[in-house]
Amino acid sequence: MIYLDSGATTLQKPPAVALAVQSAMRRMATPGRGGHAPAMRAADAVYDCRCLAGALFGAQPEQVVFTMNATHALNLAIKTLVRPGGRAVISGFEHNAVLRPLHHTGAKIAVAGRRLFDPADTLAAFDRAITPDTSAVVCTHVSNVFGYILPVEEIAAMCRVRGVPFVLDASQSAGLLPVSLAELGADFVCMPGHKALYGPQGTGLLLCARTPDTLLEGGSGSASRLPDMPPELPDHAEAGTQNVCGICGLAAGLRFVRQQTPQRLLAHELRLRKLLASLLEDIPGLRLFTGEMQSGTLSVCAAQTDCETLAARLASEGVCVRAGLHCAPLAHESAGTLETGTVRFSLSAFNTDREIFETAKIMRSCLA
Repeated sequence: MIYLDSGATTLQKPPAVALAVQSAMRRMATPGRGGHAPAMRAADAVYDCRCLAGALFGAQPEQVVFTMNATHALNLAIKTLVRPGGRAVISGFEHNAVLRPLHHTGAKIAVAGRRLFDPADTLAAFDRAITPDTSAVVCTHVSNVFGYILPVEEIAAMCRVRGVPFVLDASQSAGLLPVSLAELGADFVCMPGHKALYGPQGTGLLLCARTPDTLLEGGSGSASRLPDMPPELPDHAEAGTQNVCGICGLAAGLRFVRQQTPQRLLAHELRLRKLLASLLEDIPGLRLFTGEMQSGTLSVCAAQTDCETLAARLASEGVCVRAGLHCAPLAHESAGTLETGTVRFSLSAFNTDREIFETAKIMRSCLA
């Protein structure tokens, strides 16, 4: 099997991740629910993960809130900042994890920057769109469909100057590109644990420069006499029993990222993405979406066949990719692929040159 769907979930993990999960299942209980050894081991492990995440992403440990995934984190951030009828500015490449909470809230949504791989156009559009009545700017760092790296540092700077709250969706960048809550001056940074951080599914992080509103209320292991959630972070935003096993696996993934360094991990993915593009670019009728500001993600469209059929053919040959709209119809609308979708190849630290050459060979066979 050749797994090229890491933009959805990194299937191949460092061995330490599974070992950490298994160890937690055997040895740990729930933080804050007792002074006995299993509970204290869990408390220490969870705090260790907060420290690892904070050090990697420019946050203090107490600013690190554990979530189920990036969607959970984005809902917390968006629903804290944008009230019904409020105005939100987003990029033209947002995932439904941004678009749907805003729609459900009844926000007035302004879409800024629709040109693919064009940071100058993106910046100009945000400059026009961020008005004094803007409740929040929410922007993806990297398009999950096309790998377009948006100029989020400059967008965040605009927000700081204008006093507008900024939320970064780092779903496709955390672990690969520089992401810092402090340096961005963001109100919230949202990310999953199960992609380029190499943690288990069911894990995510919300980095908080302000206290979010709650989506859930319940036990927190602290301030139990209060009828409301404890006012302090992270307890304020973490109701109920935590995913201790997943958090321990995420900590192992964070250690892997720290050891390898995001710079090296990104360089590896970029090299393989460019290699794959070079091997596919002369196939008749195959359109490749490439640009200068691009991560290790490559989308393609084939004139000969629809994307779902092509992905199914690749799967039958052992190549795992994703096809369709990738939960991001806005991005496809911006790129002109809303009716066709794309086939997406997304890479990880565990892909090899051999796999890329074999994938190109199989692609040629499927499109012959």
